Amino acid sequence: MKVYPAEALQGAPEGFLSKAFRSKDLADHFMTIQVAPDDCTGCGVCVDVCPAKSKTEVKHKSINMEPALEHRDRLRSHWDFFLSIPELDRSALPHDSVKGSQALQPLFEFSGACSGCGETPYLKLVSQLFGDRMLVANATGCSSIYGGNLPTTPWATNGAGRGPAWSNSLFEDNAEFGLGIRLGLEAQQERARGLLLSLAGKLGPELAASVLEADQSDEEGVFAQRSRVVRLEAELDRLVSSPEADVALAARHLRALTSALVRKSVWIFGGDGWAYDIGFGGLDHVLSSGRDVNILVLDTEVYSNTGGQASKSTQRGAMAKFAAAGKESAKKDLGAVARSYGNVYVAQISMGANDTQATKALLEAEAYPGTSLVIAYSTCIAHGIDMAKSMTHQKDAVRSGYWPLYRFHPSAAESGQPFQLDSKAPSIPLADFVATEARYAPLARTHPHQAARLAELHQADITERWRYYEQLAGVHRTVPQAPSDVGPEVDSDAGYQYDEEAQ
Repeated sequence: MKVYPAEALQGAPEGFLSKAFRSKDLADHFMTIQVAPDDCTGCGVCVDVCPAKSKTEVKHKSINMEPALEHRDRLRSHWDFFLSIPELDRSALPHDSVKGSQALQPLFEFSGACSGCGETPYLKLVSQLFGDRMLVANATGCSSIYGGNLPTTPWATNGAGRGPAWSNSLFEDNAEFGLGIRLGLEAQQERARGLLLSLAGKLGPELAASVLEADQSDEEGVFAQRSRVVRLEAELDRLVSSPEADVALAARHLRALTSALVRKSVWIFGGDGWAYDIGFGGLDHVLSSGRDVNILVLDTEVYSNTGGQASKSTQRGAMAKFAAAGKESAKKDLGAVARSYGNVYVAQISMGANDTQATKALLEAEAYPGTSLVIAYSTCIAHGIDMAKSMTHQKDAVRSGYWPLYRFHPSAAESGQPFQLDSKAPSIPLADFVATEARYAPLARTHPHQAARLAELHQADITERWRYYEQLAGVHRTVPQAPSDVGPEVDSDAGYQYDEEAQ
């Protein structure tokens, strides 16, 4: 999707489609959602979720499935023209909405994942929000396969040549790998700031202070810091030739570290096999570290990439390899483990159910100055569903209580209520939802009594978890004020109060 001023349509090929972009922030702009004719996999998800329907023709939408060969040649010229339209300035629209985020350039594209994959939309959204400043540690799994299918890669760069820096590590150590990236970055920042302080007299106190004291809490601040660093680099190039050997040496060392003075966004990606199972020890270590890393778990509830083995994320009653008679135990609540530390931002999201909540959670997670964990429900071919309805299926998962949506923000001093339940109480029976998935249905045919027993336990799991989450949403947190003679370093225990009226 692109949003652009009217003059950008000059020279458009015949039949190129556009419409007015309705926004109070951008008047007289147009938008186009363009199919890439040689890269579309024909999954049909876009048609399933398209909200714009014809008033005169039943089942006809703004986008519809058609035979590719009949349209490909004509659409190639449309695609080439679409690529030539300049990207919208990132400051033109707020990013905290679906409309605003989708007007941003994606730096994750054409992944080659399974048709209708539920994981890739999250990576595309993250790349749109933070892609030009991301450092990514990716666990082995589906996301490392379609993320690094060399000699090509879906991770891209923008017009300025900036994009995510991506690297793959193993199942068992990816969390530590990502933490190492953060620690290395912090070491570079500390060294760079020390050198900048030592050269402040040569560079000019005003320039040094502006770089050292820059507010980079939002994207505008990051972009402003980049401009200041460009000025700093020009001054350092001058000082490298200084007759004072110690000044020249310090300038040369700082010149190699200037990029560390601009805030980076460190992300750790992986699936449930990594996060819940093989890499959980390392993940737990990172959760307890308090470091500023963002963890995105693409939860398919099964080892998707290695053949469909059950993981600790697999729901009770689901059939998988090593759980051929239905998994006996309940799904592990990874979010509860993370929330127990009290200082970890935790969110559970489902793009197909609530794309606004998913966008808001990712923005909050990245902005939080400590550790954050976002668990994203990801539909998968291993679930045995119609992948063309991948996003619709996610909505039903939330409606049944199978996948509650919530955000836990540790900054209770600001909100007073750290746990926010973002989905409504279950409105459809769990049995109706799981009946649409092939991983549950066979057990009912082969072992009906076993299936009925596990289904009853599964419903009890869902009901109890929802009751527990409702109680958490009613707990108000208060932070005692420290005595005036106590410095900010002193940490006092937070108090909790149960709000009966809220229940």
